[in-house]
Amino acid sequence: MSLICELSDLQRLYHKRVPKMFQGYAESGSWQQQTLGLNQSDFQQILFRQRVARDLEPRSLATKLVGQDAKMPLALAPVGLLGMQHADGEILAAQAAEEFGVPFTLSTMSICSIEAVAAKTSKPFWFQLYVQKDREFTKKLIERAKAAGCSALVVTLDLQMIGRRHADHRNGMTAPPKLTIPNLIDIARRPRWAFNMLQTSHRQFGNIQGCATGVDDMNDLMKWTASSFDTKLSWEDIRYFREIWQGPLIIKGIMEIADAQECVKLGADAIVVSNHGGRQLDGARSSISVLPEIVAAVGDQVDVWLDGGIRSGQDIIRAKALGAKGVMVGRPLVYGLGAMGKAGVSKMLELFHQEAELTMAFIGHRDIHQITRDDIVFQHESFQGVR
Repeated sequence: MSLICELSDLQRLYHKRVPKMFQGYAESGSWQQQTLGLNQSDFQQILFRQRVARDLEPRSLATKLVGQDAKMPLALAPVGLLGMQHADGEILAAQAAEEFGVPFTLSTMSICSIEAVAAKTSKPFWFQLYVQKDREFTKKLIERAKAAGCSALVVTLDLQMIGRRHADHRNGMTAPPKLTIPNLIDIARRPRWAFNMLQTSHRQFGNIQGCATGVDDMNDLMKWTASSFDTKLSWEDIRYFREIWQGPLIIKGIMEIADAQECVKLGADAIVVSNHGGRQLDGARSSISVLPEIVAAVGDQVDVWLDGGIRSGQDIIRAKALGAKGVMVGRPLVYGLGAMGKAGVSKMLELFHQEAELTMAFIGHRDIHQITRDDIVFQHESFQGVR
């Protein structure tokens, strides 16, 4: 196996080992994918100030995320269908995160259920909630998360309806995959993935199958998934969930100051500046360009995190310099998991930690909390993040 030196090495291995329909699901954005591209390219507008002759021992990236100790200011983001990228994917990713010392977030649309992940881990993980039209089912999801000992609830607000993702439509994306001739040929070229999937019983949406009303088989489930998200979701609904969930509440999908202020009013512990990885509204601004204005507006009242476009430990430092208390990463998690399973997730976390620590040292700091706006400059004055 080739040497893994950076995320792109894991990405190349991921492309060799995972069926194309699941690659498309993880990597694509919506419509013309403009926002997907901006999420990454806007990071490149942020340059570092290099400093020398500083005492750089000892160095630490350690911090707290909603009161939980973390080895670095990073949490694994909720990713739907993670168990289709690699057999038992949610379990393996949660185990890797636990061993490394960062939080793992389980998606509502996971393949392995809340209970399955809890049975295979020893420390609490976070649960991400999509609000369903069926409020009783939504409440039951929260109760199941409580019973499993989940330590934080991550409510995602930017998926009241699903964005137009052309790759999923072209690939006929389902879980498990439909056994069409093109899919069978593609899977046959990836025997490692197929063998692992045959060894597990987790091949459907574990949090939904057998739990949601009217879902009897996979065809019903796919129809239910497409129509279940609540287009009438309001801040009053979120206030209700705040009342029944007593633990830390994280609200994900915030891109405007007014929405961030609403999160503060209802008592959120953290908000995540995110455009859903460019998978919802195409033509929206990048997450990193929006971050500074959100931090300026509410950063002294609630922890502000960033999601979207982070592809290295250096990007963690860039986000930190613009005021983020932490970041969430999704696609890097997918690349590591699909490439090498649990070991790949661990490797991705190690790479990000090394890159962030080295960058922090080169700009003259030995503690992550010392990083400020003074540590960066902008390549172009037109970059919206300087506002």
